[in-house]
Amino acid sequence: MAERSTIPTIPNAEWNETEAIDHIVEKVTILLDKTDLFVVDNPVGVKSRVDKTIPLLKIQQSNDVLLLGIWGMGGIGKTTIAKAIYKEICRNFRDRSFLANIRERWEHIDGKVSLQEQLLLDILKTTTEMPNIDSGKNTIKDMLCNKRVLLVLDDVDSLDQLNALCGSREWFGSGTRIIITTKDKRILGANGVDKVYMMETMDDSESIELFSWHAFKQDRPRDDFLKISKEIVHYSGGLPLALTVLGSYLFGNGIADWMCVLEKIKIIPKDEVQRKLKVSYDGLNDDTEKDIFLDIACFFIGMDRNDVTQILNGCGLFANIGISVLVERSLLTVDDKNTLGMHDLLRDMGREIIREKSPRDPEDRSRLWFQEDVLNVLFEKTGTKAVEGLALKLPITSSKCFSAESFEKMERLRLLQLAGVQLDGDFEYLSRKLRWLCWKGFPLPFIPSNFYQRNLVSIELENSKMIFVWKETQRLAKLKILNLSHSHYLMHTPDFSYLPNLEKLVLKDCPMLTEVSHTIGDLGEILLIDLEDCVSLRSLPRSIYKLKSLKTLILSGCIMIDKLEEDIEQMESLTTLLADNTALTRVPFSIVRSKSIVYISLCGHEGFSRDVFPSIIKSWMSPTNNLPSYFQTSTIMSSHVPLDVPRSSSQELSSISKYLPSIRSLWVKCSSDLQLFWMPYMPQILKNWNQLQLKFHSFSLAHFIVNIVGLSNVILGSLILDKYSMRGGCVLPGDSYPNWLSFNCDGSSVIFNAPQVEEHNLKSLMCIASSTADNITPDGLKNVLVKNYTKATIQIYKSETLASFKDEEKQNLVSSVEPGNKVEVVVVFGDGFIAKETTIYLIYEESVGKKLELNRESDSNIIAVGVDENECSVKSICTQEEPTEGFNQNKMKKKKEEKKKKKN
Repeated sequence: MAERSTIPTIPNAEWNETEAIDHIVEKVTILLDKTDLFVVDNPVGVKSRVDKTIPLLKIQQSNDVLLLGIWGMGGIGKTTIAKAIYKEICRNFRDRSFLANIRERWEHIDGKVSLQEQLLLDILKTTTEMPNIDSGKNTIKDMLCNKRVLLVLDDVDSLDQLNALCGSREWFGSGTRIIITTKDKRILGANGVDKVYMMETMDDSESIELFSWHAFKQDRPRDDFLKISKEIVHYSGGLPLALTVLGSYLFGNGIADWMCVLEKIKIIPKDEVQRKLKVSYDGLNDDTEKDIFLDIACFFIGMDRNDVTQILNGCGLFANIGISVLVERSLLTVDDKNTLGMHDLLRDMGREIIREKSPRDPEDRSRLWFQEDVLNVLFEKTGTKAVEGLALKLPITSSKCFSAESFEKMERLRLLQLAGVQLDGDFEYLSRKLRWLCWKGFPLPFIPSNFYQRNLVSIELENSKMIFVWKETQRLAKLKILNLSHSHYLMHTPDFSYLPNLEKLVLKDCPMLTEVSHTIGDLGEILLIDLEDCVSLRSLPRSIYKLKSLKTLILSGCIMIDKLEEDIEQMESLTTLLADNTALTRVPFSIVRSKSIVYISLCGHEGFSRDVFPSIIKSWMSPTNNLPSYFQTSTIMSSHVPLDVPRSSSQELSSISKYLPSIRSLWVKCSSDLQLFWMPYMPQILKNWNQLQLKFHSFSLAHFIVNIVGLSNVILGSLILDKYSMRGGCVLPGDSYPNWLSFNCDGSSVIFNAPQVEEHNLKSLMCIASSTADNITPDGLKNVLVKNYTKATIQIYKSETLASFKDEEKQNLVSSVEPGNKVEVVVVFGDGFIAKETTIYLIYEESVGKKLELNRESDSNIIAVGVDENECSVKSICTQEEPTEGFNQNKMKKKKEEKKKKKN
């Protein structure tokens, strides 16, 4: 359907300019604010119903507050039509909200106020916490009374819900439109809606089309299935849900299976939709799939799919494949937040299957969920071994107390969900087969030691009164999920070494928690750690950075945490890091080296890493940033010019040799970090050798160069990648090597366009930064960043690995810089170092076919200085001569004389 333009002409020609601009901006904003509310995969019959409904809203004709009710039986498509209407007209309203599944959410402990809070969040774009429902009513009235709102209230089944969310028309501004979907027409009459649209079942044409999309993945049946398709559609009664479920169930089956299904539904009364839907349940492959369906119908609707999968797998139900089958058969849905959903009719059908097996004796049913039945069983202590799951959800403020002995005979109890319940007596009565314990408002200071927990897969004790978790810790090898959120008295985390397979740890909003046990580093299988709003937590144990499996770390709201260690890069699986509203003032530099992080929210930077990392790096460069200044930047870029640097003659090299044994011991100690040595400046180094000995206290790469800088005012070697480099040394061009291009600027950042050099290929890249010695600290060189703006890539290299690249890594860097690319190279130093000038050298070699003819009798083109455990050695790389053992002055002098004779 084509989208409508809704920018009207300015109604009053006498408006001033400001009002006119504001009016236009508002309307354009509405148009640009696209809503991606998903309606349905196959919108058969949706457009015709939307076209009938929208005129009832009188959007352009009336400024009154108007209420529209959409009424019909379950599964007829009320929510689908409401979504389609909302998506069609939402751009006419700047303020809007779609509140889905109100009936189901209302039953949750905090469901009432959470709906009010969502309404205000959707419209005001800010979070408003409600202490109670009456306060929420007043706030909605006060905050929205002047706003023109589009509001959809989906699946309302009581007047209390309407009174809490739209008590009267005076709560909203003129022009407001409110759409209410419900199965109970009396609610609409009592609330005085202006119009009621009664949902119609699908006609034969629409029914056959919708059924065909699910049964054949096309808009009409196959010819050989046409007759039987029409018969099955006839029995669906035009109900979209039934058509979808039956079509999905029959998809891919043969004609004989279709005939069998048809025979089944013929004996089911036409008006009993639930029994028609049961055909899909009966057609499930085995008992495990049926058990999964029944467990979800009774206990797990609205829960995270991954959590439910873990719990049901612990029950031996193979939930990974089972849940997928239920989704394929349209018996279950999974939304974009990975939450499990089930249509009311399907849920009720599943629960009816359980009830029918023992209609008069609830204690003999496999699952108990109906509050009255559960209360009777617990009070009368009539539970039996037939009970596999039990849920009793009272208000969290309730103090209803039962005897633990009521569970004595429930030997097969796998699933236990409680809220607002207390148990007196020995916890040993609880089943040893328990896999899921969900107890909101757990009333004890710790979990009793006589409670057998070794088979538990998930422990969820939200809003508990726990001070610590276990007094005597049991080894819980099967435990995958531990959720103690909103435990406001919790002061200590457990010893995690007893939970070897834990995958999800949630300690959200535990305000008295001051320390996380160092044993958290033992969680080798952990995937998620959520410490949000642990306001007393001051730091994380260093061991947490050893977690190789962790994917999500949430620290938002930990207002006392002021530091993340550089070790965070060791968390090689970390994809999501959330640390808003903390005391952190700087982003760890190592974070941008992470190859795994996808989403980050930290120190004001939020978004996908590919978008955020450049701004993080830029913040480090900004002199106004409150982070430590790693960079001094410059916007000046020079043209490339021929390199002219001083070079050492053979005579100088010869004179240097006698000093090499004196510095050999120093150099050997540095060899793991020192992968470079600049020969042209050796005379200056040796000339001031006594001074160097006094200064040389550190053997790091950066500090060694620092001492050279004290003499030569130059730092060399932040990055040299050369296929000729050898361990313990670096390669430098000899006198006959002309293929150098340089770029330089003030500060630590150089931006340049890589040039094309005819018949030459880029071989290596060298970076030199200069400064005065007074500015240098022992921390020295930290990292080098190579940013390719043309290719939108960033490469980061540590100082200790810059000269120890594998061939593949070297090739990746050099090949990433191509002629015409705009590139920036940034040198990163420790605190206190201020770069004065930075120069980038691009070193080229002749391409294949144009190699230089090397003269073995002439001076070497390339000199490499290397250090090993035995001797300092020099060799001619290009001529592949074997290194001599030490410097033999006589041999060098003799060669020089022979060379002169030949020239003469």
